Amino acid sequence: LEAKGFKLSRSKTEYLHCRFSADEGGVASEVAIEGAIIPRVERFRYLGSIIQGNGEIDEDINHRIKVGWQKWKNASGILCDRRIPLRLKGRVYRMVVRPALLYGAECWPLKKSQVQR
Repeated sequence: LEAKGFKLSRSKTEYLHCRFSADEGGVASEVAIEGAIIPRVERFRYLGSIIQGNGEIDEDINHRIKVGWQKWKNASGILCDRRIPLRLKGRVYRMVVRPALLYGAECWPLKKSQVQR
């Protein structure tokens, strides 16, 4: 790939080992590229979502809730202004806040404790 112009940053590269079942008794191996050991992480961000090695989605849900509140805070000048029509406020909410909050939610297998959040 490097011959085609793709350069892999060895300092930024990390890998995630997914353990989806408790019965996995595999040996923890190291990944190396040209002798440089790649660090192993328990979670990382991929396309705006947080992937965890144990298969849980708690951190991704927490992140989406925080992002939704950040977008609400950024848009609160419009959403709380009495001079702006209610219809426009609804459109701003649907176009800005809701997509940030629900990104990736159609793929979440929720637990009962997560539904209330």
